[in-house]
Amino acid sequence: MATGRLDGKIALITGGTRGIGRRAVERFRAEGAAVCFTGRSEAAGRAVAADTGATFLRADVADAADTRRVFAQVLSAHGRLDILINNAGDPGPAGRIETIALEDFDRTMAIHLRGTFAHIREAAPVMRAQKSGSIVNLASVAGHRTGALSAVYSAAKAAVLHLTRCAAMELGEDNVRVNSVSPGIIATGIHARAQGIDDERAERIAELMPAHIARLQAVPRPGLPDDVAEALLWLAGDEARFVNGSDLVVDGGLIWGRRFSDSLGFGAGTNGGTNGGANGDPNGEAARRGNKPAK
Repeated sequence: MATGRLDGKIALITGGTRGIGRRAVERFRAEGAAVCFTGRSEAAGRAVAADTGATFLRADVADAADTRRVFAQVLSAHGRLDILINNAGDPGPAGRIETIALEDFDRTMAIHLRGTFAHIREAAPVMRAQKSGSIVNLASVAGHRTGALSAVYSAAKAAVLHLTRCAAMELGEDNVRVNSVSPGIIATGIHARAQGIDDERAERIAELMPAHIARLQAVPRPGLPDDVAEALLWLAGDEARFVNGSDLVVDGGLIWGRRFSDSLGFGAGTNGGTNGGANGDPNGEAARRGNKPAK
């Protein structure tokens, strides 16, 4: 239920045309913020704007000229900026390290790291002058651990995490908070796009993901864009006014490893019999022993 906690706030959200970004646009608008959002697809942007009443600004976060133009437009229209959500991203190139083209490496870093830095760079003087502001960067559990998406994506997100901490220590002196959110496996199209699937098909596949990803973390349900949008909303708002330089992990416990019941061989009873084999107990013997260790 909307409570108006962002009434009077001006927010800029990058990558707001789909997935987590779109849900953030919807939630920030519902809570009273005037929202400007960016994206590369004119059609998708116009559709979100029509649905939410937010203002769409077509831009590529990897393009410095686009970034400068977006900030000029936001400030011309509103005269201030209270919230910046650096959400735009892509899955990065798939494959082994030796197969990844340096051009693809550069593009991923330009979107995730340079794009985030460029937006913070533009926001900093505005928020310093106001002596207030909240910046939230989208990181990922992939920035904390290996094995999630590509090495390039993981490295970019690890860099975003440290950039967040550095910026927080500098801008915090002017009452500008900088934090990050690290989603786990969320039901969006980014996972299919990581396999080279086009945007339209990727979004359709995302609709089929929840039943599968519900089994991947301790909390037995899928991660949804709404879960991440709520974290962004809290960090952006005044409720988190003393939170600075922090990373909020939103992953149902995925980052800490496999589920407790799986590690003890209870998978057959909790997961339709699929986990026993995955954990070296194909016949579910541990579950039938009551999980007593073999002598």
